[in-house]
Amino acid sequence: MLHAILMAGGGGTRFWPRSRQRCPKQFLKLSGGRTLLQQTLDRIAGIVPPERTWVITSKGQDQLVAEQLPEVPRDRIVAEPCGRDTAACIGLGAALIADEDPDAIVVAMPADHVIEPDQEFRRAIQAGVRLAQEHPEASIIYGVPPTYPATGYGYIHRGESIQGWQNLAAFKVLSFKEKPDVETAERYVASGEYYWNGGIFIWKVATLLGALRTRQPQLHTALRRVATNWSSAERDEVFRQAYEPLNRISIDYAVMEGCENAIVVQVPFQWDDVGSWLAFERMNPQDAEHNTIRATHCGLNTRECLIVGDPGRLIATVNVENLIIVQDGDATLIADKRDEAAIKRLVGHLKQQGWDQYL
Repeated sequence: MLHAILMAGGGGTRFWPRSRQRCPKQFLKLSGGRTLLQQTLDRIAGIVPPERTWVITSKGQDQLVAEQLPEVPRDRIVAEPCGRDTAACIGLGAALIADEDPDAIVVAMPADHVIEPDQEFRRAIQAGVRLAQEHPEASIIYGVPPTYPATGYGYIHRGESIQGWQNLAAFKVLSFKEKPDVETAERYVASGEYYWNGGIFIWKVATLLGALRTRQPQLHTALRRVATNWSSAERDEVFRQAYEPLNRISIDYAVMEGCENAIVVQVPFQWDDVGSWLAFERMNPQDAEHNTIRATHCGLNTRECLIVGDPGRLIATVNVENLIIVQDGDATLIADKRDEAAIKRLVGHLKQQGWDQYL
C-alpha cells in the first residue's frame, strides 16, 4: 500500500517575522484560506488516506499539527526531539511504516510547498508509484523544468528516457548537482537536460531502508532502535538518546547522490517551494504600482514593495521602493528586496544577541 510522509518541521527563517519558532511557515496561510500544511494534506488525501499519512514535525509543534490536521490519527504525528535534517526525518517515517507494512511504497514530501493543480499532483504520484512497482530497487524523484537559472536549488541531470506512466516523461538520472553559481545554472538551463530538484520522493520502503543501511549505517541503526521501542514505555528516552548524536544530513546527500538506480519524473504541475518573502509576492496580485499588499496600508509614491501586516495595524509609506515590509505582533522587518537572503542572517544575528523572545 502507499503511505505518505509529510515533512513538517523546521523554522522557516526566511519568512521572519511572520514565521517564528512557535509557528513556522508550514502553519501559515500564505495563499488561500488553508495553511501550507493543510494544503499538503488536501493534495495527498485523494490517493493516501489519513491513517496512512505520517507527519514528522519538531518537538513542541505536534499539538499545532494535531489542531490543523484533526483527520490525521494522533499516533501518526511524530515529533522529533531535535532536528537532524531530511534523511533522519524520512528514514524515521519509513522505519515506522515498515514495522506495520513491510511491502509499503512511501511518498515523502515537504509540507510547505505550493503545488497546483491538485489533480496533476495526484497523477504524477500515481505514475511514480507505478514506476516503483516496476523498478523496485529504484529511487523515484520529481524534477521541475527550470524557468530561470536559479542558484538556490539543487539540479537533476537527466539521461536516457524510460517508459513512464500517466503520459508523463521519465528518465534515468545521470547525476545530482548541488546549488550552482549563476554561470553554471545558466548552462544547465540552456542545455535542456536539467531539472530543479522538487524535493518529492518515492521508494519501496525496503529499498529506502536498505540504502540507509548501506550508506548511513549509524543513522539506520538509530532509526531502527527508535522504531523497535516505539510502543514501549521507554520510547521518549530512547528517541532522544538515539537522535541527539546523529549528524545532520539531507536525504539528497545520504541516499540520492551516488544512487545508481534513480529515476526522475517530469512534473506536470506548477511548483513553488515558498522559500522566501518573494515567493509570497509571486502568489499574490500586485496593484498598479507593482506593490503586493496584505495589510492596512496608506502610501505615497510607493513602488514595487511587499507589505504585510496584522489586521488593524496601519503601515504608512512615503517615497520608498523595492522594500520588504512585514509587521507581525512585536516585530517589524524592513529589508531591501534585492538582498532577501539577508533575512536569514538577521535571524541568526537576533539569536546571537540573545533576543530569543522575537524568534
